[in-house]
Amino acid sequence: MTSCKRLLVAAALALAGLAQAAEVNVAVAANFTAPMQKIAAAFAQDSGHTAVLSFGSTGKFYAQIKNGAPFQMLLAADDETPAKLEKEGLAAAGTRFTYAIGRLVLWSKQPALVDAKGEVLRKAAASERLAVADPKLAPYGAAAMETLQKMGLMANWQPRIVQGESIAQAYQFAASGNAALGFVALSQVMVDGKLSEGSAWVVPADLHAPLRQDVVVLASAKDNAVASALLAYLKSDKARAIIRTYGYEL
Repeated sequence: MTSCKRLLVAAALALAGLAQAAEVNVAVAANFTAPMQKIAAAFAQDSGHTAVLSFGSTGKFYAQIKNGAPFQMLLAADDETPAKLEKEGLAAAGTRFTYAIGRLVLWSKQPALVDAKGEVLRKAAASERLAVADPKLAPYGAAAMETLQKMGLMANWQPRIVQGESIAQAYQFAASGNAALGFVALSQVMVDGKLSEGSAWVVPADLHAPLRQDVVVLASAKDNAVASALLAYLKSDKARAIIRTYGYEL
């Protein structure tokens, strides 16, 4: 981090610290659950403030925000939703930036099922099922469907897809054995830079649109010092190091 950025982070934390310890309500895309929990804990330790986290699909959060849900920040799984909220006057102008670039992975709890090139998608038994997040609500689900389309395998897998509302539910289907395979976020199966269990194929980036994930402060919190401090904290070396350990690009 440059000295200028360090000063900005320190200034934001100092500004937040002028007030009594406070909370900020944050809507977080399900794929970013584990890293955001760690970042929130570090933020609390460094600033004295609490980030109250809610996890779910980006599409569902968008609908809730439109209907007046009391969130003050959104960490989306795409860059389109925060931009849309900004355009609609529901997000504070100038607060949006890309906090991570996600990676889609084909994963199985079975250690040897998924090969290094994803050929299991072409060779899997006709009885096998594939867990995918709802492409209308979850950007990772849309990326999964785009991958199947580009591989020419959509017709083969369409009848056997088990659809979850969010990427978290898609992971649960695969982890529980309800589906032998699942398109999930790399962050869900990676811990400290290593695959936590099972077998996986990291989907090549050219098989789907980039998973650029943007954060934005909502309009209701444009003058909220704690929201500003957390926004700055996401750019800190500490937060970025956490993000990297879960397989995200920056």
